[in-house]
Amino acid sequence: MQQNVVWHSHAITRTEREVANQHCAVVVWLTGLSGSGKSTIAGALEQALHHRGVHTYLLDGDNVRHGLCQDLGFSDGDRRENIRRVGEVAGLMMDAGLVVITAFISPYRHDRESVALRLPPGSFIEVFVDTPIEICERRDPKGLYKKARRGEIKQFTGIDLPYEQPLNPDVHLDGKLPLEQLVDRLVGELHQRAII
Repeated sequence: MQQNVVWHSHAITRTEREVANQHCAVVVWLTGLSGSGKSTIAGALEQALHHRGVHTYLLDGDNVRHGLCQDLGFSDGDRRENIRRVGEVAGLMMDAGLVVITAFISPYRHDRESVALRLPPGSFIEVFVDTPIEICERRDPKGLYKKARRGEIKQFTGIDLPYEQPLNPDVHLDGKLPLEQLVDRLVGELHQRAII
């Protein structure tokens, strides 16, 4: 914590924003290998919620690296800092009353847990998009696995860096299932938790 920096409380609370929005605020954190379907699921979930009148924002890994995290590489330290920054932004957006959807590989359990611990209890829903690496490699929408296998990309999660699966995710999605079914499961989870 920096010296002489004090948190400034605002007159309008998150609860008041939630009342105005007519739904609760939460962070829905999708994690999984590259090519597992995180971004596709996150985008479809955002559309489904938008059509229900839910105020959302989607933070996607690639988009964040174009601006907020453009100064970071892919070392362990930079990956941790990337997730820390995203967690902070997601927390601010949640405080604004939004359902924040994130799509990040976020390969390390500790980093995901750190984000969850900085948010109010019950405000972080960890969603594990569980897709076998063989399927991720077949999809390979960005051609990254091919480059990693050829040695053109170093420190690639799932190839030469580990991915630490969540031990007890709030939602465990089978990435082989149809997109509509996965989105319905997530919308159902938000209903069950009385978020929407």
